[in-house]
Amino acid sequence: MDKLKKVLSGQEAGGDTEDPGVLERANQATTLAWGSRVKGFLVFFILGLLISLLATFMMWIPGFGLAVFVVFYTVGNICVLASIMFLVGPWRQLRTMCARERALATILVLVCLALTLCSAYLWTNFTLALIFCFLQVLAFTWYGLSYLPFARECILKFCSSCCC
Repeated sequence: MDKLKKVLSGQEAGGDTEDPGVLERANQATTLAWGSRVKGFLVFFILGLLISLLATFMMWIPGFGLAVFVVFYTVGNICVLASIMFLVGPWRQLRTMCARERALATILVLVCLALTLCSAYLWTNFTLALIFCFLQVLAFTWYGLSYLPFARECILKFCSSCCC
């Protein structure tokens, strides 16, 4: 009982080397080895791609196919976005998502995800939902390019040279 009181009060287990503290055990339980991180990344990334591919096939179901497509496609994109958290960790991922150079891209991705779901279920405008799905692709591409040095600048220069 004394041991439980010490743990709950935040005191260290007095010199007991065989029993680590609560914070140390929690850290060990949530810290993944590099191999586990890569496996988690691959599982979520492939799962996201498969869900998005399955969404494409669901679109052709008569009656409710488009609504199912929107949900599956959005969930697939969220899985792909979450897969990055396995590589860098959730807090670092959130910090980099909110960094100055990619804050706009992050906002665009999140807004497109939300508007896609709203257009399918709140507004029941499936043409608008398809437009937002296409904008999700563009927003995720722009967001992904923000992690590659000078990639967005190269794309902008290429597009401006093609248009002029």
